This record gives sequence, structure tokens and C-alpha cells, in this order.
Amino acid sequence: IWEMYKKAEASFWTAEEIDLAHDANDWAAMTADERHFISHILAFFAASDGIVNENLCERFASEVQIPEARCFYGFQIAMENIHSETYSLLIDTYIKDTTEKAMLFNAIETVPCVQKKANWALRWISESKCFAERLVAFAVVEGIFFSGSFCSIFWLKKRG
Repeated sequence: IWEMYKKAEASFWTAEEIDLAHDANDWAAMTADERHFISHILAFFAASDGIVNENLCERFASEVQIPEARCFYGFQIAMENIHSETYSLLIDTYIKDTTEKAMLFNAIETVPCVQKKANWALRWISESKCFAERLVAFAVVEGIFFSGSFCSIFWLKKRG
């Protein structure tokens, strides 16, 4: 666990390190469908990282007493905060229409597919299931829910 913590620690970055200077031109060059696609992926990420953090803070970090694991959870919480800040910054940078921006920032209430995923994940935070089951549930959130969205981003990047 400690080795994984140190590996994660070595990959630390902040939202301020991302240069968005050229993104406005790239965003403008996209089709409306591509912009819709990316904005909704960002909305999912922004909403979901908050749920992951809620689970880490409310459940996992208080239940796990192994010092190395607690260090890892602490670092993961910090990185989830940075991810959330970054997704919010991207939405704020790319989306100029205030109504659309508000809809994306409130995706848990306004985007049905995000709402369904969020409700599924939130259920496992309050669920009285054993730790192992909840751990698997959040592995699904991180490994399946997020992977599909990341694959979409990589697919767009691969296209140029």
C-alpha cells in the first residue's frame, strides 16, 4: 500500500499547471455535437468526483485504520479535489452560455444519465453493506463509469 501511495504522490499535479490558452480555438473548431459530447463528459466527471470524495471522506477514511491506507486515502481525496477543480475550470472556460453552464454544473439533477450513475454510487455510500461490497461498488464507479468517459476523451484526442 505504501508503494502505491508513493507512486501516486509522485504523480501530483495541480489545475494551475494546465495551459488552456489554445483550447478556445480548438473548442470553436469542434462541431456542435462534439462540444455537446465533451461538455456532458466534463459534467459527469465534475459531479462524480464529488461523489467519490464523499465516499472517501464519509466512509472509507473513517473505517480503515491501516496507516498506509489512510495516507493513500488522504492523497486520493486531495487528487479528487484537484480533478473536480479542473473539470469545473474546463466547463467554466469552454461554456459561455450561463444557462448551459448551470445545467452542466448541476448535472446530477439535470442530466438523466449522470443522475442514474450518481444515484447508483450514492446508494453505496449510505448502504449498510459490508466494506468489501462497498469497495467493489466504488471500483465499479472508478473502473467502469469513469473508464468509458476517459475512453471517449482519448478517442477524440486520437482523432486530432
